[in-house]
Amino acid sequence: MRKQASDLGGIIAMLAATAAFVAGDSFMKIVIEDLPPFEVLFLRGIAASFACAGLVTLRTEWGAISGLLNGRTLLRAAGETLATLCYVVALARLPIADVVAIMQTSPLIVILGAAFFLRERIGPTRLALALLGFAGTLMVVQPETNGVSSAALLALAAALLAAARDLVGRGVPRRIPVAVVIFATLLMVTVAGGAMSLGIETWTAPTGRHLLFLGLAGLFLAVGHSGLLLAYRLGRTASVAPFFYCLALWGVVSGLLIWGELPNTLAFTGIAVIAGSGVAIVVLDQRRGRRELALADPL
Repeated sequence: MRKQASDLGGIIAMLAATAAFVAGDSFMKIVIEDLPPFEVLFLRGIAASFACAGLVTLRTEWGAISGLLNGRTLLRAAGETLATLCYVVALARLPIADVVAIMQTSPLIVILGAAFFLRERIGPTRLALALLGFAGTLMVVQPETNGVSSAALLALAAALLAAARDLVGRGVPRRIPVAVVIFATLLMVTVAGGAMSLGIETWTAPTGRHLLFLGLAGLFLAVGHSGLLLAYRLGRTASVAPFFYCLALWGVVSGLLIWGELPNTLAFTGIAVIAGSGVAIVVLDQRRGRRELALADPL
């Protein structure tokens, strides 16, 4: 009974985390309608960095701040930075539900990347589910006779780079707290956003409304990461992980409530296919893990 209550707490934390991520992206997209995307990324990064610094303080992890300079931490941050630069431009040009759905192919790309580059066995079922997820991506992207839009390609590039980030992130030493790794990432993204804005954009003075929304976007980003940490701490991975794919649901809700947009039937089907394949892989992995545990300890 206690474990069920713990799992419920983890699921609630995961739902809150995914909702926070989409809420933050929604505030960014609203501001991008008035300000250049890299300027928006820079300003949000400042707010998110301060919020994450508060998280590090609450977790009393400043003693491990030297982990910011760890090579793997920096490499992971570089992958996240490139992914975010692509993502913010895609977010400015596509409906938020489509961008979020395309980004959810990143865990599927990680599976294929682990198989090809790390020589991990994935099995035919997982391979088929991963390929099914990519088929769902095509339903969302909906290429035309003249090819895929540049915005959709940027969203796909963001998913690929996010997958590379996660593969590199496996090598980050466990002694470095997650909050410190996130802090390093936010700092690099902020600097990159500022550099891109100064290099190719014309700076537009933000209003108080813009700054408020970007402050909220940064806060929601920190809350989202905190919620992920809490979700996996409270509940079992098998119970919690599938609810990460609620990102797609929140993306649809946000698009409908704020912009009055709904994906067409084909895109809806693609979003369902991406989420379904991801959940199926999580469930398959957990069942395999339980079987391996039972074989290792038959008593």
